[in-house]
Amino acid sequence: MDYKETIEFLYAQLPVFSRDGASAFKKDLGNTLALCAALGNPHTKFKSIHIAGTNGKGSSSHMLAAVFQESGYKTGLYTSPHLYDFRERIRVNGALCTKEFVVNFVERVRPHLDRIRPSFFEITVVMAFCYFEQQKVDIAVIETGLGGRLDSTNVIIPELSLITNIGFDHMQFLGNTLPEIAGEKAGIIKEGRPVVISEYLPETKPVFENVAKKRHAPLYLARDLWELSVGVPTIPIDNEQAPLLTICTHRKKNGSEISPVHPMALGEIYQLDLVGSYQLKNIFGVLESIHQMRQLGWNIEKEAIRKGLKRVKALTGIVGRWDQLSTDPWIITDVGHNVDGIRMIRNQLSKMKFAKLHIITGFVKDKDVSASLKEMPKNAQYYFTQAPIPRALAAVELKVLAQKYELAGNDYANMKEALYAAKANYSNGDLILVCGSVFLVAEVKESMRQLNIIA
Repeated sequence: MDYKETIEFLYAQLPVFSRDGASAFKKDLGNTLALCAALGNPHTKFKSIHIAGTNGKGSSSHMLAAVFQESGYKTGLYTSPHLYDFRERIRVNGALCTKEFVVNFVERVRPHLDRIRPSFFEITVVMAFCYFEQQKVDIAVIETGLGGRLDSTNVIIPELSLITNIGFDHMQFLGNTLPEIAGEKAGIIKEGRPVVISEYLPETKPVFENVAKKRHAPLYLARDLWELSVGVPTIPIDNEQAPLLTICTHRKKNGSEISPVHPMALGEIYQLDLVGSYQLKNIFGVLESIHQMRQLGWNIEKEAIRKGLKRVKALTGIVGRWDQLSTDPWIITDVGHNVDGIRMIRNQLSKMKFAKLHIITGFVKDKDVSASLKEMPKNAQYYFTQAPIPRALAAVELKVLAQKYELAGNDYANMKEALYAAKANYSNGDLILVCGSVFLVAEVKESMRQLNIIA
């Protein structure tokens, strides 16, 4: 098989969560462990950082990877899902894994498929492990897919675990309360290994404290350890250069620290090219994770942190986080799709200047769509559409549901039609925002190409 045939084989032969939903979710680690065992246990052959959370885990993963790259470490990065190319899931120093590797890996694993019957996600996780082993990475940053405790990535023993935040998402798998969801995410905490919590709520803090204590894992609540001041930029319409988020940080001294003041505690100024104001929640956990990795002996200089955070996009290839795709018309995409994600988007919009807001959106039907719609801005013209996957909520159903929350707009069969309508209604000074399902956002660039909108 060539590369195209190999990818088609994976999608055709294996349960895929993005397409099949709950039927593709495996409730134990048995398949992943069996597949790893059949391939020589690649997950034990490299050092790693493990990241879970409802929102922010992808951005945090890319930030950490960028800093390690700038520090001179050969850095693996596993994230999911992908937007445009399957190989976005597996990178080393920002470069996509090779097509040749994907083809060879699938040929290598095919004899085990009938016996183990893995899902698409389980295959991609083990593929990443094998690639990182083959590439002899110094460190791999591994993002969980869904949850933590039962996530296929949770077979690694990381140097450090990071949990970004806890919100309502995937409740059918993780629980209906925040403590229940936190308990699933806390499943990535490992015996004796430090764990950093980017942010917590009164009802989730005891969960993290109890699991960390049980597993003798040093616990660091990043929000309590860092002070931060920031200037959030206004993004001008005609600005061809991506703005930078300027952050001044200071690590507080706490009672458990008896060593001399850490250099980073003197107050540092960083610039971040992930400009969504919601990144301020993630930066606490990222900085504390870097601090703890330094304590473990990793050589990460302040200048590497500065350069890494300033060039996350260029170093890691991250997409879908407040991406400006065009200035005329002004188009921004963001993969925020749950309650917290939509709130973060709304907060970012409140800091921006535009004439009229056009929002193209769509969701998958197994999410709590009503809760997300309730958080969407009302002062916008909506274009309700759907991604070309079975899980997508029909655009006409979405429009009817949105009307209950005073969101006005029309429904469109696909992204191309929605974008065409938004462009037709667009005037100079307006903003077109595409948000919601990752699979919807993935359609934007191709639709722009078909409509001759220059990215």
